Amino acid sequence: MPLAIVRRFPSSLALMTLLLPGFAIAAPAAAPLANFPTPQVAQQRCPDDLVVWLNLPTRTYHYRGQRWYGSTKNGAYVCSNEAVRAGMQATRSVE
Repeated sequence: MPLAIVRRFPSSLALMTLLLPGFAIAAPAAAPLANFPTPQVAQQRCPDDLVVWLNLPTRTYHYRGQRWYGSTKNGAYVCSNEAVRAGMQATRSVE
């Protein structure tokens, strides 16, 4: 009898998650990320921080001097610290 209960538990938990959305444990919502059309405007927002280029679809940011800085199709200039807090990742490339 206890084995049957254990086998049903995962499917019961999945059903409860679908029926009771508040039951599921959710990650905290990230703060909205301010993005800017030029690096100068972004630097005014964060004068003591680095300005990076954020590739929006990949959620990856690039530093000045790297190949994709300012040149991906869908991107914007953002403050580095804000990008990190919003869960964005730095490029793994050392271009």
